[in-house]
Amino acid sequence: MRLPAAFTTLIWPLVMLAMPAAAIAAECSAHSGAQSVPLLELYTSEGCSSCPPADKWLTSIAGSSDKVVPLAFHVDYWDYIGWKDRFAKPMFTARQHEVATHNRAGFVYTPKLVFNGNDYRGGTSNSHFAEQLANINRQPARANLGLSLTDNNEVRISAQTLLAKDRDYADVFVAVYENKLKSTVNAGENSGNQLNHDYVVREWYGPFAMSSKSEAAWERTLPLKSEWKGRDAGVATFVQNRKNGEVLQALRLPFCS
Repeated sequence: MRLPAAFTTLIWPLVMLAMPAAAIAAECSAHSGAQSVPLLELYTSEGCSSCPPADKWLTSIAGSSDKVVPLAFHVDYWDYIGWKDRFAKPMFTARQHEVATHNRAGFVYTPKLVFNGNDYRGGTSNSHFAEQLANINRQPARANLGLSLTDNNEVRISAQTLLAKDRDYADVFVAVYENKLKSTVNAGENSGNQLNHDYVVREWYGPFAMSSKSEAAWERTLPLKSEWKGRDAGVATFVQNRKNGEVLQALRLPFCS
């Protein structure tokens, strides 16, 4: 029997109220697929005059969340020239130095792009980047990742390596990122300009070492600050080989409204 449209309109809100909260909350989750999704890191600073074009490019290529996970790390070594970047943290500078060590680089600079743990020298050519991205997306995933947001303002992370050789050196990292950030700069190299930023890392967790003796998924639950509710932000996670810096898989999840 087909129900009248008016009856359907009336009954649907009651059905939604009767659904368990867990069933609704379950929609706010993400799981990695069978193919590789790379991590794209941009090391940048509001005190660097050549960084704004790189920031803009990161926004333009971000695309679908199932293709690439972009993160912007604001470093603090430009703060001395007169403008203190409010998004910069010493831990992000330390992260860049670690990446440089993996890539056998003798120094760090901005803007600097790192693609899946490797120095990216393709510049901001969209065609070249699209080709490199497609090559990685065609490769089979080497880890399974999961993200879910709970009703208790927490994020639950799960990670599992798929190859035995990856277990010995696998670390999990988690980042809370924010979009549509603006700064009016009144000192330093970008004085007089308004800068726009997306995928800015605001909180950073890890490394969490995965067990090399177990095939079971690694799991962790982290609390989220209440300030992130209603903001254009999200959470990202990735698995990285601590020995060579190679990223095995990445995943991100925008915060649910």
